[in-house]
Parts: sequence; structure tokens; C-alpha cells
Amino acid sequence: MPRFYCPAPLATGLSLELPPGAARHVQVLRLQPGDSITLFNGEGGEFAATVTRMGRSDVEVTVGPHAAVEREASRAVHVLAGITANERMDWLVEKATELGVASITPLVAERSVLKLKGERADKKRAHWQGIAVAAAEQCGRNRVPAVHPAVTLAEWLKQAAVGERWVLSLSEGTRPVPVGAGATAVTLLSGPEGGLSPAEEAAALAAGFSPVTLGPRVLRAETAPLAVLAMLNS
Repeated sequence: MPRFYCPAPLATGLSLELPPGAARHVQVLRLQPGDSITLFNGEGGEFAATVTRMGRSDVEVTVGPHAAVEREASRAVHVLAGITANERMDWLVEKATELGVASITPLVAERSVLKLKGERADKKRAHWQGIAVAAAEQCGRNRVPAVHPAVTLAEWLKQAAVGERWVLSLSEGTRPVPVGAGATAVTLLSGPEGGLSPAEEAAALAAGFSPVTLGPRVLRAETAPLAVLAMLNS
């Protein structure tokens, strides 16, 4: 059954117009009045709904019963990922959402090819958040991970963060990613193409990040955090 994110108050028996993005999707799928869909607003669970009217650019539905269904990972993993070039960051956001990431913070690292600030940064963030929404609709999640504003590592380290802190590292003295180590939230730091600079890695270690490794092979920047998510939430 088609699933749509509807960031609005939902209640059984309510009639409402779908937001523009969801309405366009309904029209692309050529759904008709009487067809069933599923709605979720990120506040928990999902609602059955029925299409009641198809306009030229708007769609009206009636909300049905609520199902208290959650498909979230057992461990909250917050990814702080170096911004990668081209469409690789899009791919990372999409697949991380499918693998249960709790949130994503794009990192403007020293070696990031793509540098973001101002209006361009706002547009990219909105684009990535849209990818997370679409991925949540597809994979069955009822909560959409937040894509936070892009920051430098120094800016991020000024914020308070709870849980464990890990940094993917190729340096000596790393330990394997601890699988099955509990349900404590984790912030996972990974670099862009070329990795974190020595100064960035040193700053992370000084701030309490533990260096971890995925083994002897060097994974691409967009692959490494996904491998950790798959290991922790399998």
C-alpha cells in the first residue's frame, strides 16, 4: 500500500488535503477516489486513509484508524558525515534512512570537495531532508530522521551530545566497531573523500571520540557509515 509522509495533525475521521509533495506523488501513481493509502506524520504509528477527491493539483483524503506500528532501530545512531561530492551524499542519506539512522549532520570537513554555506546550504539541506522523507515512505519507517544544518567539526563540538562517540579511523590503536554493545545512543563521525584531516581527528579524540575500524579494507566515504549502521541494527 502506498505510504505518504503528512506533517500535520492526524486523527481518525479527519478529512484533509495532502501536502503538495504527497499530492503530486498520489497523482503520479494515478490513484483514484476510493483507493487506500497509509499516512504517517512522524509522531508515531501510522494511519490508514482513503482518497476521496482528486483535483488538478490537490488531493483530499479521509483518515482512518491508527496503528501503533514502529519500525525504528533498537539503537539510535546519529551520523556526522563528511559531505561527499556529486550524488554520493544523496545516496548516503537515502540508504542511512533505510538502515535506521536517527539523524544525519552533514560535516563541512577540511577535505570536503563540496563546501556549503548560506542559501546554497539551506537548499541542499532541504534536498537531503526530502530524500530522507522519500526513503522513510519507501522502507516503512514512521519517523523521519532529521537532516541537520551543515557544520564544521569545531562548530559541532561546541554542542552538547549524549551517548557514545565513535570516529571511523585508519590510524593505529583503533578497535573493531563494537557490535551488540547495548542500546546506548551513538554519534558516528566519518570523513569525506580523503578522510578527516589529522587536526580534525585529533580534535575528535580530544573531545572523547573513540577510534573504531571496519577492518583492513578502506571503504568509500559514503559506504563506511552505512556499514556501521548495518552492523549495529541488523
